[in-house]
Amino acid sequence: MSTAIRQFENIDTGLLKKYSRPGPRYTSYPTAPVFSSEFTDDDYLAEMQRTNAAEDAPPLSLYFHIPFCDTLCYFCGCNMMVTRDRKKINTYVQYVKKEMDLLRPHIRDDREVVQIAWGGGTPTYLNPDEIRDLAAHTQKLFPFAANIEAGVEIDPREMTRDHLVALKEGGFNRVSMGVQDFNPKVQKAVNRIQPEDMTREVLDWARDLGFESINLDLIYGLPFQTVESFEETLARIIDIDPDRIAVFNYAHVPWMKKHMSLIKAEDLPTPEEKLRITVRTLEMLNDAGYRYVGMDHFAKPDNELAVAQANRSLYRNFQGYTTHAGADIYGFGITSIGQFDRMYAQNLKTLPEYYEAMDAGRPATHVGYRLSDDDLLRRDVIMTLMCDFELDKRAIEKKYGIVFDEYFADAYPRLAELVEDGIVQLGDDRITTSEMGILVIRNVAMAFDAYLPEQLERQLFSKTV
Repeated sequence: MSTAIRQFENIDTGLLKKYSRPGPRYTSYPTAPVFSSEFTDDDYLAEMQRTNAAEDAPPLSLYFHIPFCDTLCYFCGCNMMVTRDRKKINTYVQYVKKEMDLLRPHIRDDREVVQIAWGGGTPTYLNPDEIRDLAAHTQKLFPFAANIEAGVEIDPREMTRDHLVALKEGGFNRVSMGVQDFNPKVQKAVNRIQPEDMTREVLDWARDLGFESINLDLIYGLPFQTVESFEETLARIIDIDPDRIAVFNYAHVPWMKKHMSLIKAEDLPTPEEKLRITVRTLEMLNDAGYRYVGMDHFAKPDNELAVAQANRSLYRNFQGYTTHAGADIYGFGITSIGQFDRMYAQNLKTLPEYYEAMDAGRPATHVGYRLSDDDLLRRDVIMTLMCDFELDKRAIEKKYGIVFDEYFADAYPRLAELVEDGIVQLGDDRITTSEMGILVIRNVAMAFDAYLPEQLERQLFSKTV
């Protein structure tokens, strides 16, 4: 089926409202709530040894978590901490380097790095010398592929041009910037004052320095947003002309993130207004030529994400959508998550615990999970649906030696409502989705999630629309 963005001609807001239900974002399967402290440092080391002993060991993806921020954005759902103690920040950089030194001997020398991501927090809260220090240490320890995708989250509020020069010297070629909303009233309500001219200046620097791809993040559902006000922000974003745009749905969960209580619930747009913003966003970005990749993400047709989706090589992991499906992910820094073919491992969450582990010369594993054969199969099905919006049942049968309809008999009752509403079509050989199915693809994937019924009772997830 065609996945071109211009297929969204008739968006049924009634169906969007109906299927706006809690559900996972599927940056992994199984999802993080099943990770367990029974998975230990020894388990992580054993998986490193196993994967590095394989003749066909895949390439590497490295993720670095930089948790520090100058100020608190009230909408933030990230693992972060506010500090202005530069010594504290520099100490952390040295410990991340120490973690790389610890893990590097377990990783085969011939495995190239095809992807790097720095996330936060605010990676550009590091000063330029700290950026150079961490990047140079990474380049010294790991061989980089010639076509590496190296992306970093940047914040114009604390940046100089030298920050970007340092990142470019460190091998980075992609930047992602949070904008959220250009409206001053919205910015004040969420404690993120970021004037448009500041954003444009930093992006001009990035383009002048030759960064290959620029992504901008927006959030809808913030206080005082309306369809009309968000249209103005979208128009300015389209004029800036980034390669990618991510438009996230704000999940107001003050029982999970206490600082979100600083946002007054009565100032938030109604669910109906949020739906109207969703539809208008699709329309405007559609008209501007962006292709809907899925799960809040839009890309120009010639961007690698859109190209990968078209040729069925797109994948989804903890960094979101990626073109490197086969890479093993090694996570560095607190709360970072590693992923191998049969394993997830998340680092400790506090600085003292993390430093203690590094000083003891052991991995900083906090929780993790080993995937069963059933997990592998269901992950393949769910991620294929999330990325391709359809599924070849015969290909799955051939790959895993199953009879699809028998193995997934539990999923068909969960799909019944979606089929009745014309969102999903069940063929003999394929499962396909309609235009509306692409917009509620999380709901489709949820039918194949063996862990979901118990998890939904615990209020763990944001709404799917």
